[in-house]
Amino acid sequence: MPGVEDGVGLTALMVAAARAIETHRPDALAGDAYAEHFVRTARVSATWPVRPAEVPGGDANPLWGRLGRYFGLRTRVLDDSLTRAVRAGARQVVLLGAGLDTRAFRLGWPPDLVVYEIDRDGVLEFKHHVLDGLATVPAATRRPIAIDLRDDWARALLGRGFDPDVPTAWLAEGLLLYLPPAAERRLVDTVDRLSADGSTLTFEVKLGPETPEVRASPIYAAARQQIGVDLLALFDREPRPDSVGHLRERGWSVTVHTPFDFARHHGRGPLPEPNDALSSNRWMFAGKSGTHL
Repeated sequence: MPGVEDGVGLTALMVAAARAIETHRPDALAGDAYAEHFVRTARVSATWPVRPAEVPGGDANPLWGRLGRYFGLRTRVLDDSLTRAVRAGARQVVLLGAGLDTRAFRLGWPPDLVVYEIDRDGVLEFKHHVLDGLATVPAATRRPIAIDLRDDWARALLGRGFDPDVPTAWLAEGLLLYLPPAAERRLVDTVDRLSADGSTLTFEVKLGPETPEVRASPIYAAARQQIGVDLLALFDREPRPDSVGHLRERGWSVTVHTPFDFARHHGRGPLPEPNDALSSNRWMFAGKSGTHL
């Protein structure tokens, strides 16, 4: 299907497969009943595993075991971050680079919430094709916006009814890793400009270029060999901007965590290992003007 079968779009299917596998684990941290339908519908991923029993080698598989559990953990942590923000008063959720995110459908939202999903037309077209076939009904008002984040997405967002005077929960999951520094700076500036006090921003980054030893990680090799995804070629390798410092200068409070913090908290998920492909990943939780995170 156009939009999801090459480049960064293909990673959306990879994450959907990981969510599907996580959903069927007896100790699942997150559930997504729609994820396996995306994987089975796209020609390129139709034979990928969507249940633990289908994973070659089980949890020892670097891709669907270790990295897959990372994606399951990330899903749970970011679900929790968004629902906390909404309980605290946010009435708009904006998913930047939404991909195959199904939070508008699978989380319990108040009836007055609006969820905006921003991504390229081909990705959203595929997503709608699958979800329409399942006769799904969103739990909140859902407004997809088909636009590339390199274009004037703020204008498109405002044109669909987004209110910059209302507290918003922003999410950039699995996005900034692939953007050049200038695009990341523009995105953070735009979020700041459009955010009322009480808004939150949750995002994921990868710190700095990785050493040759880390680049030789079994995770990267398994992704290339098992599903033809070269993650290292997709990651932007330029020095990252100090988005945390930039947000703090603008009056945001920011906390920074490693995924391992949450793996220890939940008692599941990846823990550090030598030359770890996950060691430079950070999850950032920001709140504007005294928002409690």
